[in-house]
Formats: sequence, C-alpha cells, structure tokens
Amino acid sequence: MQDQSWLTTEEAAAYVRLKERKLYELVAQGAVPCTKVSGKWLFPRAGLDRWLEAGLARPEGLEPAPPPPIVGGSQDSLLELAIRESGCGLALLAEGSQAGLDRLLRNEVAIAALHLHATPDDEAANLVAIRAEGMLHDAVVINFARREQGLLLAPGNPLGLDGLASAIAKGARFAQRQRGAGAQLLLQSLLERAGVGSGRMVAAEGICATGQDLALAIRTGRADCGIAARAVAMAFGLEFLPLVWEHVDLVMRRRSYFEPQAQKLLGWMRGPDMAARAREFGGYDLSISGSVRLNR
Repeated sequence: MQDQSWLTTEEAAAYVRLKERKLYELVAQGAVPCTKVSGKWLFPRAGLDRWLEAGLARPEGLEPAPPPPIVGGSQDSLLELAIRESGCGLALLAEGSQAGLDRLLRNEVAIAALHLHATPDDEAANLVAIRAEGMLHDAVVINFARREQGLLLAPGNPLGLDGLASAIAKGARFAQRQRGAGAQLLLQSLLERAGVGSGRMVAAEGICATGQDLALAIRTGRADCGIAARAVAMAFGLEFLPLVWEHVDLVMRRRSYFEPQAQKLLGWMRGPDMAARAREFGGYDLSISGSVRLNR
C-alpha cells in the first residue's frame, strides 16, 4: 500500500484506522475525499493525509483562527442560488473578485469567488493570481462554472451598438463596476486589446456594486451599456452582445475545503439541480464544474 496513490475502501479504512462501516458513513456525509469508479469507492492517499491534517488539534496561537463561513468576492447568480439551495450555511459578501481575494488573505472569508482578467491568457488569470500570493501556499481552486460575459444593452438596442468600439464611437454611457471587480478588469482588458483608450469612454454616473446593479442602471436609463453575465441580461430583459467565456473559481484554504459547509456546497454542485438551474439562467458551461484547477 506504500506506493499506491488511490486506496480501496478496505485500504483506506486501515490507513485512517477506522472501521469500514464508519468510513462509509463519512462518504455518505460527503465528509471524506473520495471518488466512485465503476461502482467502487476509491480514496486519494494525499487527500486523506490533508483530511487528517485538517482535524489536527493545535495549541492556541499556532495557526490563525478558522475564518467565518462566508463566500466573498464576485457576485454570480448561479452561485447565489447554489449557496441558498444547497443549505450549506455559508453567507455571501459580493464585493468583487479582488476584494474577495484580499479578504481571503486576511482570513475574513472562508471562500473567495474569482473571475480575474489580469493576464493576456484569461483562462489562467485566476490561477496566476493565486500562485503569485505566497500566503496562499495551501490554496485549493475549484471551478464553479464557466460563464459568458458580454455587453448589456437597453431593450431593442436603441443606439444600434454592435460592440465595444461602436459603443465608444457613439458616446454610449458605460455603467462602471468598482475597481478590482472582475467585470471592470475585463472591460479594461478588452479595451487595451482593441487598442481603444479608456479615456475615450463615457462613464455613467455612479458605481455599480454588482452585475444586477449595473443591469438596473441600464434598465432605468442611467447608463446605455456595461459588462456583465448573460444570466444577468436575461433576468433583466436586456440585450446581450457576447464577448468572452470566463472561469468563475472558488478559492479556499485546504482546511476550509474539508469543512462541512464547503463539502455540502460542492456536493450540491455535483448533483442534477445545478445543471437544471444553469440551463434556466443561460450562459453557463458546467463541463468542468467541481474540478480541481489548482491544489498547492
């Protein structure tokens, strides 16, 4: 068993010194790392090690106190629903991707939802940001979903806009997200790639804290356009010009990954309800949802 990366139920029970019946109970609760292949449970040896380490009793002051059960970072319609319907007990604090990452570093949230756009390769932007943070040496990055981001327009597209360049050329008022929000980073990135200076962009009055706030600004006429997800456009009856697909990732420390709240949320994500609701919202790709993108 010394050289095996994956253990059978019998081997795993012996490894963690539990009876097989107790191990099955933990599997049913979603409390222990495992996967099912051809009807048989297999247990990752490294995952069991981290699971055991997460439960270690340590002297007070040796490591930070557990973070509060909060998901910070980006706002996402499907994520909000997943947290609510999974009954995981996690709270939401949607302030934008960078703010969520900052709170994770300060141990103020258990999970950060990210969709960063800070590198030319946006498929890897979230992972690049995590690897750059030395304090996140124990980070686990789980893909929540890929979602479609685009330009939201008023119903009927009264200005006849067909993309960012025409929106700027026609003086359309752009609803703005806060600095560090993934949608704002995406807007800046797309303008740079198109060779369009942000100084030519007309900004609508005020800052929109979430995608829903941005959509409301367009719906009420305070702004003409803005960057948000297709799901938001559909919910508010707005026109949508697709621009990119992006990763929405859940970032947490290993000890938080094994907490019951996180495991309950991840368990719901693997069930049929997640896919059904994603179809209702529109603009989601769940082909790699729940997969581990990074395990430091």
